[in-house]
Amino acid sequence: MPVTGRLADAVADHRAGPRPLRELPALPGVEVTEHGIPGLPGSPEVRVRVYRPAGAGSALPAVLWIHGGGFVLGNVDSVHHSAAQAASFASAVVVAVAYRLAPEDPFPAGLDDCWAALEWTAGNATEIGADPARLAVAGASSGGCLAAGLALLARDRGGPGLVFQHLSTPVLDDRLETGSMTAYVDTPIWNRRLAQESWELYLGADRGGTPAYASPARAGDLGGLPPAYISTAGLDPLRDEGLLYGLRLAQAGVPVELHNFPGAYHAFGGWSDAPDPDDQHRVALEHLTALRRGLHTAGPGNAAERAGPDGSGAI
Repeated sequence: MPVTGRLADAVADHRAGPRPLRELPALPGVEVTEHGIPGLPGSPEVRVRVYRPAGAGSALPAVLWIHGGGFVLGNVDSVHHSAAQAASFASAVVVAVAYRLAPEDPFPAGLDDCWAALEWTAGNATEIGADPARLAVAGASSGGCLAAGLALLARDRGGPGLVFQHLSTPVLDDRLETGSMTAYVDTPIWNRRLAQESWELYLGADRGGTPAYASPARAGDLGGLPPAYISTAGLDPLRDEGLLYGLRLAQAGVPVELHNFPGAYHAFGGWSDAPDPDDQHRVALEHLTALRRGLHTAGPGNAAERAGPDGSGAI
């Protein structure tokens, strides 16, 4: 949902909780279940939805799927289709998490809920048909920030072990000092004004020092993190923090694939030229293929590499 005014107003006008799973569209070829799982001590229960290719017999890799929304908007309903598409295309178990949102629940509440979901996924891998040795995190926009923060936490806490992190136009740096953040003050979809308000709402009034788990670009050491795929949009104020984070990962010895799509606005919600369905198709296909490649070892002739999200070869 594009925000044209203040984020705080959008929260008041458009915030809605997830709908019951039975009210959402059926997803052919994908089984979906919903679970209430324990939060961290002192925190409320966390809701997750588990997406799995129908009829898949063996243990599949699993990815925690984290929605965006500037830390204050969105819910698991908004990723219902993309999570199912990822499960089908990547032959994976996708766990979408309904984390708490700011400003009512500022950092670290959302990250804590995502951590609880990651631990639950690892600890219940057998029950959900997942392989605990192949866990990943994925997120777009503010969800990418949470995913990157989880990767740092998992490294520093000694697990759960992650094999991949998939970050699409991620939020990574609360300092708002990059060239693109300074330049793009009134761009569609996302801009510096919205980014500043988003961070203020997420970190809270008594923010003090910002930890790297909240703002991953602040991490002094990126060594030992899982391989990464990062996509950025050429007309996104977040562009440079994504590019710089990818460069620092590579310099730290982390395998990283980094792709900037010129002419695109944040989250690929629009393009500077006339909309071209081929552009959206190209971005979606690359994101899904990168996820599958990060979760599986697939040779160039592998049939899965040629298939579309429904296995048909189309996307």
